[in-house]
Amino acid sequence: MDDDYHDLIETWHGIIQGDSKSWVLFEHGTCVILMQPQTDLAAQATALLAEWGPVQVGTDSADFDVIELANAPGWVVTCYHPDILVYVPPDDENMAGTSDVVIGLIGRARRDEDAKELNVIHIEDRRS
Repeated sequence: MDDDYHDLIETWHGIIQGDSKSWVLFEHGTCVILMQPQTDLAAQATALLAEWGPVQVGTDSADFDVIELANAPGWVVTCYHPDILVYVPPDDENMAGTSDVVIGLIGRARRDEDAKELNVIHIEDRRS
């Protein structure tokens, strides 16, 4: 586990409910949950993020919802693919009192970055 990403990886361990879900984490905080994991988890997640992650304003790809976390500080930003989520920590850009719209825009921008760069930082293989 890369020390630079340890806290982010541990946060996702706390966010994801269910011990049987495999997931892949990307550099800017985007997590792809693999509900039907295939042989190569990184390749599967990368393909999903490359297809569903890029943001095009004025399309469904720009839509998001913000979920305030109960079991961790910060928020999860969803997108139009239910298995692609982005974590936004509370220390991003002095987040106190920040609206859901701003948090969502930050998360959406991170997803777009991850969809362009596709840098996998962690694979959680929970297949039995």
